[in-house]
Amino acid sequence: MNGQQRVNIKPGIEVDIVLKKDQRSGVLTRGIVKDILTNSPQHPHGIKVRLQDGQVGRVKQIITE
Repeated sequence: MNGQQRVNIKPGIEVDIVLKKDQRSGVLTRGIVKDILTNSPQHPHGIKVRLQDGQVGRVKQIITE
């Protein structure tokens, strides 16, 4: 499942995100969602989240629901 729809993303789920510094290379970082930072219901590049370890990026893939 992709991370473009805000309704699919909840704190506590495992996701793959792309960090700002990795946008060109497309390297993904896996983690657990702590906060949802995007207010709109959808975003074409993925919903922006903060992981429990503090990293911020856009969700590319939802691992668990």
